[in-house]
Amino acid sequence: MRDLVEIGMGRSARRAYELDDIEIIPSRRTRSSKDVSTSWQIDAYRFDIPLITHPTDAVVSPRTAVAVGELGGLGVINAEGLWARHGDVEDAMFRLTRAAEEDDPLAVTRLLQELHAAPIQADLIAEAIKQVRDSGVTVAVRVSPQRAAELTPDLLAAGVEILVLQGTIVSAEHVARDGEPINLKQFIADLDVPVIAGGVGDYRTAMHLMRTGAAGVIVGYGHSSGVTTTDQVLGIGVPMATAIADAAAARRDYLDETGGRYVHVIADGGVHSSGDIAKSIACGADAVMLGEPLSAATEAPGQGLYWTSAAAHPSVPRSRVTVGAEAEVDLRTLLFGPSSDPDGAVNLFGALKRAMAKTGYSDLKEFQKVGLTVRG
Repeated sequence: MRDLVEIGMGRSARRAYELDDIEIIPSRRTRSSKDVSTSWQIDAYRFDIPLITHPTDAVVSPRTAVAVGELGGLGVINAEGLWARHGDVEDAMFRLTRAAEEDDPLAVTRLLQELHAAPIQADLIAEAIKQVRDSGVTVAVRVSPQRAAELTPDLLAAGVEILVLQGTIVSAEHVARDGEPINLKQFIADLDVPVIAGGVGDYRTAMHLMRTGAAGVIVGYGHSSGVTTTDQVLGIGVPMATAIADAAAARRDYLDETGGRYVHVIADGGVHSSGDIAKSIACGADAVMLGEPLSAATEAPGQGLYWTSAAAHPSVPRSRVTVGAEAEVDLRTLLFGPSSDPDGAVNLFGALKRAMAKTGYSDLKEFQKVGLTVRG
């Protein structure tokens, strides 16, 4: 049943598709965008738009997380980022901006590595969490699988409501010769908060993560053209349209397997415009994790700079630090318009509602059933 292509004698590969390779097909009906809902819910937490922020300091500060929450999305703070390591993050951002102005990308990466070599301080991340919690929006924080057991007790004590367990590639079964790897099933079962885990890129890994008890599974690793270099450094790639569809198939089969437990699929990567958001939902995602598109907001701490959390890896960095256009659009306008931009970079979720209305669907779950075509 799979579309296999022979790449040499005795070696074949599955044909897979990026979001750019597919298009949404209009249906026989349309409706007013006023009658369309983009809300969704994970565990007890309801959101007006299917937005989770990529946990990078370039986009999310405690203040930005509050702003995203007040606009109906979920802002995720990186518990291993700058706000957890430095009391004066503004000074760190200034140093990064100054290094970027010298047009030496390697120098910026080295500075990020230096800044992330500082120890994580529990009181600093607790203060960042408190700022978000005091605002009344949902508090979400990201940890890596390597430090989850160490950091999670302090995060829960500080008031985290949703834990995002995220690495470049996360599996339910990690094999280690030395040391005791985290048992995700036991780890999640012991928590009283929902866990979103990933990234994954195929059906089998998505299914394994769902069976650990995760409330959501992240598909992809935040890849963005010109920013993420995981494919160049590790040779690993995730064609997003296929990966999302595979994870959605795992969700359907897991729903049948458990008699009704629904696990949310979060698309993280390849989403550059409002059209990509619509295509992600159409392929089966419940929400998208956005990073680079949000770096244009005036509220973004990086003020036009963007990188993923993998940029600061001490030995194998897998993200460039890019310099975008000067941030001139506030977050509300970026998400809901109005817009004079014809390329889908502004009014991201207003355009999603319009796409749903133009194809006749009233909510996200219905829109996951829209017809698709493959280019060429």
